[in-house]
Amino acid sequence: MEASERPSVDAREAMGIDRAKPRGGAFVQLNTERRPASGVAAIQIADLTVAYGSRRALGGVHARIEAGQIVGVVGPNGAGKSTLLKAIVGLVPISGGSVSIFGKPSGRQRAEIAYVPQREEVNWEFPVTVEDVVLMGRYARIGWFRRAGRQDRAIVDEALSMVDLHDIRTRQINQLSGGQQQRVFLARALAQDASILLLDEPLSGVDATSQERILELMHELAAAGRTIVMATHDLTAAACNCHCVCCLNHEMVAMGAPAETLSPENLHATNGGQLLILGEGAFEPALEVHQHHG
Repeated sequence: MEASERPSVDAREAMGIDRAKPRGGAFVQLNTERRPASGVAAIQIADLTVAYGSRRALGGVHARIEAGQIVGVVGPNGAGKSTLLKAIVGLVPISGGSVSIFGKPSGRQRAEIAYVPQREEVNWEFPVTVEDVVLMGRYARIGWFRRAGRQDRAIVDEALSMVDLHDIRTRQINQLSGGQQQRVFLARALAQDASILLLDEPLSGVDATSQERILELMHELAAAGRTIVMATHDLTAAACNCHCVCCLNHEMVAMGAPAETLSPENLHATNGGQLLILGEGAFEPALEVHQHHG
């Protein structure tokens, strides 16, 4: 792809994008000085507990996530998957334990974490354009009271191109499909230039084109050194796309490579009777069948 077809060289270098790669394999490389030291985990969770009043949402969670990994967090509704992501980024208070990002307390590393919430948590009627939403990702780097410069806007253009939304950047977000809306928030995370991306149900309710591009981009980012943590109900997507899977149901049931972790025993302990295992790599919700005669 010719350089003239992309934003400025400075913008691409600021995002760490390898200009030698074609559009289909664009990479967001971590700058060398931002790579974690040898032996330091991207995310270290120790005995994490989160409570909402008297109700414990998470308890005694331990996890070590390495840089460049795609980690899937799976479990039933209400198991604490979203709470775990919010605890990592600091959106909910921690009752006990700790979260470290590259060896430092997570509160001191907020700019290194980009969080993409579930679509249901976003007010899509707010009058704002696609480009404006993605530009919000830059404020973690430049501050809320500084004006975005030419390089910031070029980075926004690049992020929109990477999720195939550059042509509709001036459209209002309430005019988009569910898949397009999800990609807008992924572009915002890209524009933040964070080392860690936390994605809450990024594949839920999106079209096949969006799902394919989201998964493709996750692999590109991980190969470039970024760390991806994805909460998902899609066990097949987790099994096929994640280096590591965490089975969660208010506490850690199991964590490890998908082939070993997504065993019938671990899935039953995680989901109880809510999951039907059809065969190798195949899962679907278990439905209670009632016979009606009439």
